[in-house]
Amino acid sequence: MQSKDEDALISVMNVHEAKTNFSKLLARVALGEEIVLAKAGVPVAKLVPYTPVLVARIGGRWKGTIEIAADFDAPVPSLTEAFYAPTPGDPLVSQS
Repeated sequence: MQSKDEDALISVMNVHEAKTNFSKLLARVALGEEIVLAKAGVPVAKLVPYTPVLVARIGGRWKGTIEIAADFDAPVPSLTEAFYAPTPGDPLVSQS
């Protein structure tokens, strides 16, 4: 039992037929089609494309909660040395 309303791109499908062709139905829904599932000819559910709800970010939500030190981006000597110190036996470093 499948009928189609061409204007609204809505298909009505029997639950048994929908279970048999579920992957195909999902592909159709992903392309924008809506599918009504019916049991004994009575509509019981609708498959529609998922549209995520986007919530606008609100700046300043952590204001007064987090404090960033004035020198947060200052070099850390031990870390700088770890990156730039010569490695013993390195052929690219001149041996004195």
